[in-house]
Amino acid sequence: MIPNDAMTALFEYQRETEALAQVAGRLGWDQETMMPRGAALQRGEEMAAMEGVLHARRTDPRVGEWLAATEGQAADEVSAAKLRLIRRAYDRAVKVPAKLASEIARVTSVAQGQWAEARARDDFAAFAPVLEQVVRLKREEGAALAAGGNVYDAMLDDYEPGMRAAELEAMFAEMRPRLVALREAILEKPEPAALTGEFPESSQLALSTKLAATFGYDFTRGRIDKAVHPFSSGSGSDVRITTRTNPTDPFNCFYSTIHEVGHACYEQGIDADYALTPLGQGVSMGVHESQSRIYENQLGRSRAFTGWLFGQMQGVFGDIGVDTPEAFFAAVNRVQRDFIRTEADEVQYNLHIMLRFDLERALIAGDLKPGELEGAWNERFERDFGYAVPRAALGCLQDVHWSVGLFGYFPTYSLGNVYAGCLHRAMRGDLPDLDAQLAQGDTASATSWLREKVQRHGGLYRPRDVITRACGEAPSAGPLLDYIEAKFGAIYGL
Repeated sequence: MIPNDAMTALFEYQRETEALAQVAGRLGWDQETMMPRGAALQRGEEMAAMEGVLHARRTDPRVGEWLAATEGQAADEVSAAKLRLIRRAYDRAVKVPAKLASEIARVTSVAQGQWAEARARDDFAAFAPVLEQVVRLKREEGAALAAGGNVYDAMLDDYEPGMRAAELEAMFAEMRPRLVALREAILEKPEPAALTGEFPESSQLALSTKLAATFGYDFTRGRIDKAVHPFSSGSGSDVRITTRTNPTDPFNCFYSTIHEVGHACYEQGIDADYALTPLGQGVSMGVHESQSRIYENQLGRSRAFTGWLFGQMQGVFGDIGVDTPEAFFAAVNRVQRDFIRTEADEVQYNLHIMLRFDLERALIAGDLKPGELEGAWNERFERDFGYAVPRAALGCLQDVHWSVGLFGYFPTYSLGNVYAGCLHRAMRGDLPDLDAQLAQGDTASATSWLREKVQRHGGLYRPRDVITRACGEAPSAGPLLDYIEAKFGAIYGL
């Protein structure tokens, strides 16, 4: 077989693998949204079977042979990037035994259901045994991937290729003092008024659908459903999102929706020619999170956009407890003592991530036993935030990630915030009239800028290179910290 034939065969084979991976993803979406509770054990077997098929394809010896035959044969940037990503995935997949890959898929599928039940009952003890299984399996997988190197770094590489824990530690060390100082100064100030009134679920969902469309979500290639933990799923022509409602807090619904729309628009915005190829999805979770966070925060929580949203909410709900756009802006960006990461304001959000980063590294290193997680979490939270966690659902059971084995995922949220800060500064330089547009509920210029600078490339460039190309300089925490200090300093008169 000549090299060009090998490349054609490899790309056709990879296309089928990508399609099957989308099917497996749809099983996960169904489990979170539609699946009857009694189907959990069967779904675990189904997920294990799908993972077995995918693992066999990803480790097929022919992939290695095709890659060897195509060495140095890429004639263009796109083909070279495809081969690079296939090589990376193959080299990682062959290190993990097929039996282990299937067992992880089976156990995490079951663990997700047990986590949801334990969370509903505030019962960490009921979840601890299956968490111990998940940690054991993921440590085994991480050791296989690390091949004698740092196990946590090998796990982190799944979500942010090229990133290392030492670099994240340095980033957090830079961020923590400024965030803690700002948080302490803000909490000495009077709290802004919060919303009051009745916010029926049907009205929340109707307005959240309007918000999704306002930010460019294509409903011909997507849909919105409800889930306990909002998420985005899929790529290309089928990108689905979920949201949730709270009868006393409509912001939970609206900003969960905008956040997930950021993820979804990234997937929908990728060059259509990359569909069902290694380039046809977001390049990393950090870059992915940069899109969800800039949609949610720098755009959606801006003074200009909240002025428009204030009018929309008055039109839907009537009296909402605040009567001016300025008071509404402060309510949207209210800093208060709370426990939940997904509901945290921009000042405190990254402090939540630092806690998880340290705890999950301790779990993977074996320094913290899974059964001791609740106590360790509560102790660390009180030390960092100054008040005690009253129950498990507000503490170590609030996030789904560890139940499904996503160790190394949490720090990419903060990395996404840092990337978003860099992108926002660059965007403001290119779009001097942005606030005037956002004040009219018009996000088209901002979302088009992001589509052109980031989204359309999919996996073509390495994560750090995506941000550097978009911003004209390497990513750093400075732009994010400057933005947060300026915004909240103005709101709280600091």
